[in-house]
Amino acid sequence: MRLLLVEDEWGLVEALKAIFTKENYGVDICMDGESGLDNALTGIYDLIILDIMLPRKDGLAVLQELRKAKIETPVLMLTARAELNDKIAGLDRGADDYLTKPFQTGELLARIRAVTRRKGEVVTNDPGWGDLTLRQKTRELCCGNTTVKLGLKEFLLLETLMIHSRQIISKEQLIEKVWGFDSEAEYNNVEVYISFLRKKISFVGSQVQIKVNRGIGYYLELSVQG
Repeated sequence: MRLLLVEDEWGLVEALKAIFTKENYGVDICMDGESGLDNALTGIYDLIILDIMLPRKDGLAVLQELRKAKIETPVLMLTARAELNDKIAGLDRGADDYLTKPFQTGELLARIRAVTRRKGEVVTNDPGWGDLTLRQKTRELCCGNTTVKLGLKEFLLLETLMIHSRQIISKEQLIEKVWGFDSEAEYNNVEVYISFLRKKISFVGSQVQIKVNRGIGYYLELSVQG
């Protein structure tokens, strides 16, 4: 799952980035409303965490423009403003939830799970495909009794392929999901990590294969044993 965090308090940004990385979430950071809006308009994110008091453009204006542009990405407002009128204003403009600072890490993560679950596209249990299972907490790839540890990018790549297993996922989509919209990662980065994944899938003895449709993208296929 990829998050967009739009927040201008650097200390909080660093803390949240560490929390999200530990939870195996990909996260992009924007520290002003204008850049946050530009990133959010791409529609590549599973959730946007949006502060209200931001430089260049406040969070309520960002949210209003997103909904006007028909971007339906769930938005969690994260702000120091606790007044009822501020909450009403955020919800009326299309926010999905509202959490005031200071907050407990456990509550934030629970709100994220709840909001993305309502969207209906994000897997909240350990994802699996064929004879493979990904353990989100330990970042392990499992097949039967055999497991292997995955790096974060390997995990996010395979998770994306599993969740969207009925589609062919392009290299552009994988870069956006795993490295982020503003990343300078190139196609060969994807190819290298796909190669790593194929070796680890083979190591655990899985029948799952990562196949490529030249010029289009990658997809999962279950090999047929003769």
